[in-house]
Amino acid sequence: MANILRAIKTIVDNPISDLVSYYKGSNRINQVGDVLECFIKDVFADTVTESDQQRKLLRYSEVFSYSGNANNPPDLMLKNGDAIEVKKIESFRAGIALNSSYPKSKLFSDSPLITSSCRNCENWQEKDIVYAIGVVPLKRLKLLWLIYGDCYAADREIYERIKDNIGSGINEIPGVEFSKTKELGRVNKVDPLSLTYLRIRGMWGIANPLSVFDYLNLQVCENINFQLIVIMSKSKYLSFSAQERNQVESISATNFKINEVEIKHPNNPVQLLSAIVINYKF
Repeated sequence: MANILRAIKTIVDNPISDLVSYYKGSNRINQVGDVLECFIKDVFADTVTESDQQRKLLRYSEVFSYSGNANNPPDLMLKNGDAIEVKKIESFRAGIALNSSYPKSKLFSDSPLITSSCRNCENWQEKDIVYAIGVVPLKRLKLLWLIYGDCYAADREIYERIKDNIGSGINEIPGVEFSKTKELGRVNKVDPLSLTYLRIRGMWGIANPLSVFDYLNLQVCENINFQLIVIMSKSKYLSFSAQERNQVESISATNFKINEVEIKHPNNPVQLLSAIVINYKF
């Protein structure tokens, strides 16, 4: 079954940093964001070197249960596996724009932000989510973060409380007719003729992983061709089969390291969470 450990091995076996040049000939894609998503899809499907588009599409159908769009999370879902959200930034320390979707420690099937196609693509209620954050200055992939949401974001109640409080506060303004929507809300009948309405839309963002995990001394190198950093909880790492863990742990590539660390728990910074960090450079 496709998973992040197999994806890591695929990345190490197929080191590519100039994604635009690599994909331009076969897929006719030159938008960096689209190319990054294609690369992530190929990495998890182990189709990076597959040139036959029909065979590639067949493999996608075997591996993924859902492929989304820019307006609704997630970008990808593995069959009976994790969800994946792909984000592109152009500098090493830029913040991550999440737009109308708050950060997620997990993805839930009852979320109003996902589509019915996503909700019904397989029988699921909750999925772990991986944030695949590509740093692509000058159209070259220099750094790829693969971070599980439960190491990066708080539980959804934290963010939904903010959203609900905003709605409650607006609703208390005299003379305002407020209605709930999939966004933060909507104010109706703004003018005397009740012709105008105001959409209230959240524009969420989250700090760059370099800032979030600055205490780990991850030694990000801006002058090398490519770097991969993976962060997951130790419990998640141990949930994979011993065979798959052994395959990753036996990778003999230069500058490939696996370390066990303690990270701040997103729900309570004074509580530490055992985690695994995988760092690879070429």
